[in-house]
Amino acid sequence: MSNTAAVRIDDTPAPAFSAAPMKIVVVGHVDHGKSTLVGRILNETGALPEGKVEYLREVCDKRGMPFEWAFVMDALQAERDQGITIDTAQIRFATQFRPYVIIDAPGHKEFLKNMITGAASAEAAVLVIDADEGVQEQSRRHGYLLHLLGLRQIAVAVNKMDLVNYDQTRFEVVKAEIVAYLNSIGVEPTYVIPVAARGGVNISENSAETAWYKGPSVLGALDLFEQARPATDLALRFPVQDVYKFDQRRIIAGRIESGRLKVGDTLVFAPTGKSARVASIESWGVQSLSAVSAGAGQSVGITLDEQIFIERGQVASLAEAAPAVSHTLKARLFWLGRNALKVGSRYKLKLATAEYAVEVIAIERVIDVEDLANHPGAEVGRNAVAEVVFRSRTPIAHDSFLDNPRLGRFVVVEDYDIVGGGVIAEAGGIHQAHKSANITEVAHKVDFETRALANGHRGGVVWLTGLSGAGKSTIAMEVERQLFLKGWQVMVLDGDNVRHGLCSDLGFSPEDRAENIRRVGEVAHLFAQAGMLVITAFISPYRADRDRVRTIHPDVFHEIHVAAELDECEKRDPKGLYKKARAGQIPEFTGISAPYEAPEAPELALVTTGKPADESVAELVRYLEANFSLTARNQTESWGF
Repeated sequence: MSNTAAVRIDDTPAPAFSAAPMKIVVVGHVDHGKSTLVGRILNETGALPEGKVEYLREVCDKRGMPFEWAFVMDALQAERDQGITIDTAQIRFATQFRPYVIIDAPGHKEFLKNMITGAASAEAAVLVIDADEGVQEQSRRHGYLLHLLGLRQIAVAVNKMDLVNYDQTRFEVVKAEIVAYLNSIGVEPTYVIPVAARGGVNISENSAETAWYKGPSVLGALDLFEQARPATDLALRFPVQDVYKFDQRRIIAGRIESGRLKVGDTLVFAPTGKSARVASIESWGVQSLSAVSAGAGQSVGITLDEQIFIERGQVASLAEAAPAVSHTLKARLFWLGRNALKVGSRYKLKLATAEYAVEVIAIERVIDVEDLANHPGAEVGRNAVAEVVFRSRTPIAHDSFLDNPRLGRFVVVEDYDIVGGGVIAEAGGIHQAHKSANITEVAHKVDFETRALANGHRGGVVWLTGLSGAGKSTIAMEVERQLFLKGWQVMVLDGDNVRHGLCSDLGFSPEDRAENIRRVGEVAHLFAQAGMLVITAFISPYRADRDRVRTIHPDVFHEIHVAAELDECEKRDPKGLYKKARAGQIPEFTGISAPYEAPEAPELALVTTGKPADESVAELVRYLEANFSLTARNQTESWGF
């Protein structure tokens, strides 16, 4: 193989030889000649084992059937009998410019799952279309799937030109049709090539049969494709596979999907936002020193310099390039389930090593690949493609597919069966831990215990959560008044009040709710550190958001569930919000059109149904005096601020 770049037929310089293989997926309508094309490519590049073609010719002679280049790829006996490709095959070959892994994917709609498996890892694609039959439904479907998977380098091979006598007019008609379709879905085909794969026309070099065609051959087009950025050049994404305990060490194991990490790096774990430095990179089964760095594709174990809680599914990144974290995902989806996907349906979404319980909250459009019509309906049928929005009960760490495919591709599972796959169209929500490297924490000269002794009570965060109308604000304000009259340093952060200032820029989407609670949690803990008892009154519907506030300083966080039945809250409806929500005037209203996740183990549950507010106030005051007053606790006990 030559290392010298050459000039192709279209005068575009081809790249110098690269040792890294490029993955190419070959797709198209059944019987349009995909496997024949691949078989011919392998023959033209000398990739077939010696005697392979002769053996297949003998098999065909014994069966009384003509030799087909497709049989090179159709390795399964069932495929030879049925004449269709039902599995993906990966075979290597090389041109003078670089090696390739070419993926021959099935075209029949019953085997679309196999096709998605093949196309998911490809860097570029060849879409095969029969010159005689023209663009078919599966041609459009596969074209959209390539768009859905984010592929932008696509060569269209208009095959079987021999059946139309190499007619340029017919080629231009088919070309115009497929280009118009691909353009309509935002894809610009890189090359459209007239091909007769059976005879090898325009496979490795231009042929006299199509003297009117001036572009590159199929292999020439492949050599002109740009190779994807190495995974090591992308932002670090280290999904946690598991956490093991050896000796006194807690080893966090997983596969680095992109980027690099090294000893001393500060990692941020999404979606919790916890951070720690890499103390060591461990290896198993080898008698060597631990590594000092590791990169994409490596399965490693790491230890951290402090014992923070990490679990499977969390994603480690560097602070300056963290993934987005959101309760909602906007996705492009290819649906394979026998049951239609509908608004309100619930599934399991698998992304990297994490699994999320998700609900379909919107189907923005369904694309009919036959006529390109958009249907805003409430369901997506089998083998259809759609743009949908999922909502998760827990925050999802993710990237958009174009930014980082390793954390931008997912599958959907129903009853243990994969029923769909897709890519994240855009990264939403917040990006955690965008911290400057030039920030240094400054220590206070008045510590937490000194403030507590001066106040007669410790500071803390008392987090009241519950449905709207449960009584949170009423109880919080009266408790604040009574404790203040006793000389306590106490204040209330109320949900409505902070949205007039601190959080006036936020709405009520799941991601905005999460950011609202994050801000309030940080403020509350700052006041607690100053020695004040902070009582918050927020619906705070998502358990994960409250847990994240707790992790800021667990020792001073007390979760109080102000519990009332939904019908009781609706009867009270002090702000008239339930009435508006039932009328459809307030979208995403907790308890009606959005979920509320009650605490699993609150420090205190105040049941307010059928109970005067004064009783709940008295119960909470007794609890606070018992847990925060210095007269009720050992004054030398340290809470560790």
